[in-house]
Amino acid sequence: MKSAYLFRVGLGLAGLFGVTAGLSGCVGSPTYGTDKTAMEQLVDDVGSAVSVAPREPANKGTKYNPRPSLVLPPPGATASLVAPQQSVASRENNPNWVESPEEARERLVAEADANADNPRYRSPLLAGYGTSGTMTETQKWQAFRDARKLQKGAYLDQRRLLSDPPSQYRQAEEATLTDLGEPEVKKEKRRKKMAKAAQQNSSWWTPFQ
Repeated sequence: MKSAYLFRVGLGLAGLFGVTAGLSGCVGSPTYGTDKTAMEQLVDDVGSAVSVAPREPANKGTKYNPRPSLVLPPPGATASLVAPQQSVASRENNPNWVESPEEARERLVAEADANADNPRYRSPLLAGYGTSGTMTETQKWQAFRDARKLQKGAYLDQRRLLSDPPSQYRQAEEATLTDLGEPEVKKEKRRKKMAKAAQQNSSWWTPFQ
C-alpha cells in the first residue's frame, strides 16, 4: 500500500517537473527580433482574435497639419489671362469635322420628318431601294449572295477580319498553276527500274528480302 502511494507521488512529481520544464522552455525561447517569445505572441494572437472590445485605430495620435491656402494671382493680373481655346472636335465649331454615321442618320431622319408633307421629297436613306424603301428581288438575292460569301470566307478583294490571311498569300504563282508535275510515264518507268534492281540484289539465303 505504501509502495503504491509512493509510486503515485513520484509520478505526480515527474509530471509536474515536465510541465515546469516545458513552460520554462517556452518562456526562455528566442524572440526573433519581436521582443516577444513564441508563447507570448501566441497568447496575444489568440486574445486579439477572440476579443470583442473595439480596436483602436492605427493612426491614433497622428497629427495632421492643415493644408495651406490656394495661391491666387494678384487682382489686377486676372484680366490679362488668355481665354481658353474653343474645342474644334465638333461640327458646331469646326465645319470640316467628319460627321459620324449616327449624326448623319439623325440629320436625315429630322429632314424626312420636316418634309413629311412634301410629295416630291425623297430621302437619301431610300437610295438604291424599291418602292417605300423595300428591297427588290434582285437586291435581296444579291444581298443573300454577299452574306453567304462573307460567311464562307470566299472573298479575295480585301481582308475583312483579323483572322484572314494577307491578300498576297491567296494569290498563287503562275509557274505553280501551269506546272503539271512529273508525267505518269516517267513515274512508271522509275518504278519498274527500281523493282528490277531489287530482284537482282536479292539472294537465295534471304527469302524475306
